[in-house]
Amino acid sequence: QMSNGSSITQFLLLVFADTRELQLLTFWLFLGIYLAAFLGNGLIITAVACDHHLHTPMYFFLLNLSVLDLGSISTTLPKAMANSLWDNRAISYPGCAAQLFILFFFMSAELCLLTVMAYDRYVAICKPLHYGTLLGSRACVHMAAAAWGSAFLCAVLHTANTFSIPICKGNAVDQFFCEIPQILKLSCSHSDLREVGLLVVGACLVLGCFVFIVVSYVQILRAVLRIPSEQGRHKAFSTCLPHLAVVSLYVSTGIFACLKPPSISSPFLDLVVSFLYSVVPPAVNPLIYSMRNQELKDVLWKLAQW
Repeated sequence: QMSNGSSITQFLLLVFADTRELQLLTFWLFLGIYLAAFLGNGLIITAVACDHHLHTPMYFFLLNLSVLDLGSISTTLPKAMANSLWDNRAISYPGCAAQLFILFFFMSAELCLLTVMAYDRYVAICKPLHYGTLLGSRACVHMAAAAWGSAFLCAVLHTANTFSIPICKGNAVDQFFCEIPQILKLSCSHSDLREVGLLVVGACLVLGCFVFIVVSYVQILRAVLRIPSEQGRHKAFSTCLPHLAVVSLYVSTGIFACLKPPSISSPFLDLVVSFLYSVVPPAVNPLIYSMRNQELKDVLWKLAQW
């Protein structure tokens, strides 16, 4: 038992395996996933930055998304790999606060950016004649900056609030990285009001973005169905499919993590769910965006030949 957070110098993270052999297997598995995510997102960043044909709003936002994916997976996996390799569970108090802040920042910014990308697709399909005006280079930079800036503000508020709550239930975190719900579980019972405040602020942000994305896609679907030719409908909707797939993956894993019934909650299930929402999307997103994008494939092929 501990009276407050000031007496805690470190937290103990959850490990994926108990035996040495499984820990090493976990290390190599995580290393493979991390290298795949690093390569995929790195290639998209390089392709968009180096080829002037890809200097368009859609690819500018895709570059930002790849940077965020790279940042979020680099916040959790390297530490998990180090813990598996060195058979160590500890993370320092400042290290835990930094990890929580950075991960929350990247994931919040990704949600905001996916919302901006939905607006990009809406303008491209529903208002094509105004695309250059509504999504000029300055407007794109302002929207990306707003996504990053609002996420930074949310991360500061949530991290400061979380670590200002007294901790009196030990220092063992039932997760392989530091996240808000697990830190709040260690807090004293009189912190319920702050938990409610965190939930309300987070829910408002998520709900606002989700509603905007849904409304955008309803309008896109109506516009696509009005296109007379089948080829035109297919071409218009195919430009939205990657974004729709990424949003679905992000939202579905996040919703399951937040709304899973307490009756089925267990350390192992929490571990699997957190892996799904924090590791899988950054690793899979580059594959989703490049799979059906011939323009991106061509640029990547040129880079490979060069």
